[in-house]
Amino acid sequence: MKKLLATSALLAATFSASAAFAECGDIQMAEFNWASGELMANVDKFILEAGYGCNVELIVGGTTAIFAGMNEKGQPQIAGEQWVNALREVLDPALAEGRLHAVNKAPILGLGEGWWIPPYTAKAHPELKTALDIIEHPELFPDSEDPSKGAFIGCPAGWGCQHVNNSLFRAFDMEAKGWKLIDPGSAAGLDGSIAKANERGENWFGYYWSPTSIIGKYNMQSVPFGVEYAGDENWNSCITVEDCPDPKQSAWVKSEVFTIVTDDFMKSGGEINDYLAARVFPGDVMGSMLVYMSDEQAAGEDAAIEFLMKYEDVWTTWVSEEVAAKVKGAL
Repeated sequence: MKKLLATSALLAATFSASAAFAECGDIQMAEFNWASGELMANVDKFILEAGYGCNVELIVGGTTAIFAGMNEKGQPQIAGEQWVNALREVLDPALAEGRLHAVNKAPILGLGEGWWIPPYTAKAHPELKTALDIIEHPELFPDSEDPSKGAFIGCPAGWGCQHVNNSLFRAFDMEAKGWKLIDPGSAAGLDGSIAKANERGENWFGYYWSPTSIIGKYNMQSVPFGVEYAGDENWNSCITVEDCPDPKQSAWVKSEVFTIVTDDFMKSGGEINDYLAARVFPGDVMGSMLVYMSDEQAAGEDAAIEFLMKYEDVWTTWVSEEVAAKVKGAL
């Protein structure tokens, strides 16, 4: 009798798991080809497979290619970290016409591009509350080659942000106020300038973006510009254009990241869409994970396990107790 009951329980559990798997089925999900994109995709994959019984295939690609596949072919079905600004002209119509849907408009907190200083600079000089304040004190950020000038570290030549920083440098009249615009030469040069300054306790002022490992590693502080965003016309037609004659002072355009799904998945995804809507990575947590990935040379799959083990208090708020128990059991 006990054997029969045990067999019946096993069959019931197997049937239940099979039913859940069948209900979820196969999912194609984007794995964007940068560190945070790898992490998010692999965290989603683990939770969806272990907690919801899905079968997730990760499709590796960049912003444009992933969007084109979703918009034109409906594949992949989910893009967890779709940066919006680079696709605004094509993404907005796709959302408006219902081909794609934004199920989460803030899956990562504290992200964006802009100007940064080290934390010890902010602590030592609480009067430097905005970029406007900093611009008045070039002497605190001396250029190594010409200490009579303040060094502002811009973008390497050829990057899209180069024109933006050049335009803002002119809009804030920084040359006349004693600043020199420095081209770091490469991504390694930009990272190296931040690392060198932090390791020596020297002041640093320049461009970067978040979430990134180096911002997380050194706890770099984003600097408010002290002026409002001056509008899309100024930004799109002047700030982002090479040698625009009359750029207006402006804060950086707001960086937005969406989790988007195809229309078919929006209609059939059910509780998976609820999970995607609830899934939010705090900025400091994402930063610490990117530092881990950089220091340990960890790929997305290993980083996902590290995240799930270390930040249980974060991800368990995204799911039900039942799903959380299944994920914990699979770790």
